[in-house]
Amino acid sequence: MVPPSQTNTIDFDAAKLRRLGFTGSRSLPLRPASLAELRQQLNLQLQTSLDAERILSLFFREVQRLVPLNALTYLHCAHDLRLELGERAPHSAGYRLSHKGEYLGELTFRRQQRFADEELVQLESLLACLLFPLRNALLYRNALQSALRDPLTDTGNRIAMDQVLQREVELARRSLQPLSVLMLDIDHFKQINDSHGHVQGDEVLKAVALTLKNQLRNVDMVFRYGGEEFLVLLSNTCREAAALVGERLRHAVMEMQCLIVGRPVEVSISLGCASLLPGESCESLLHRADNALYVAKREGRNRLTMAG
Repeated sequence: MVPPSQTNTIDFDAAKLRRLGFTGSRSLPLRPASLAELRQQLNLQLQTSLDAERILSLFFREVQRLVPLNALTYLHCAHDLRLELGERAPHSAGYRLSHKGEYLGELTFRRQQRFADEELVQLESLLACLLFPLRNALLYRNALQSALRDPLTDTGNRIAMDQVLQREVELARRSLQPLSVLMLDIDHFKQINDSHGHVQGDEVLKAVALTLKNQLRNVDMVFRYGGEEFLVLLSNTCREAAALVGERLRHAVMEMQCLIVGRPVEVSISLGCASLLPGESCESLLHRADNALYVAKREGRNRLTMAG
């Protein structure tokens, strides 16, 4: 058993920095550096990680050895990445980052005093050290996200569901907060495939997934469980609130304007809802939601059933 004061996690990025002579201690004052010296050190440090947040944090810290800054903000909407370091200040210098025509996000420096022209030249020179490592980090981030996404519906896949559900169950236990799941299935989906083909069936799947996401909070998550079946994870949501969400989703799908070859097609879903019980495992929670879904389908479909 590992004592509380120790950890069995190895930070390989930090280890690389230590081998290069960068301790990363935040308690030590930053030693001023020349532009040439700082560029050389940034070229070494920023190559030690594929984590975009770590790279930007290292960059922000080291740049202050040459140009005083209060804050750095970074935004890349396509990668769902937003980072704010330091404290906001009135004067700013913003840059649209790109590498060989590839968009890499928007970066803004902020501080209390206006930037001198010489300082802007220095910042732009240092930004050149950031572009290649940041591009690699974004590619790595995209690869990780793709591995956890269902390519057809742009929802989480089963791997992502297993990881997130385990994390949310543990969090709910520690914080004594409710957690609920909705297991749902598109009614008579086989008939849609048989009558109109799998291409049109895929369009229905995408339309249903988009409708579900549009009806949920940002903190709620949708996963493709398999075939025409989805799982909705509702954090900090009790049984009664989850039932209301389920009914809202059911009505939203019924109101979808779904056309196949110019003709409207009626689409509905059946849902099973389960809320986490004290001491319950992930497997048990999913099993109860799946059983409730089975009851909803057996009793006529296009309805929501609550797990016992």
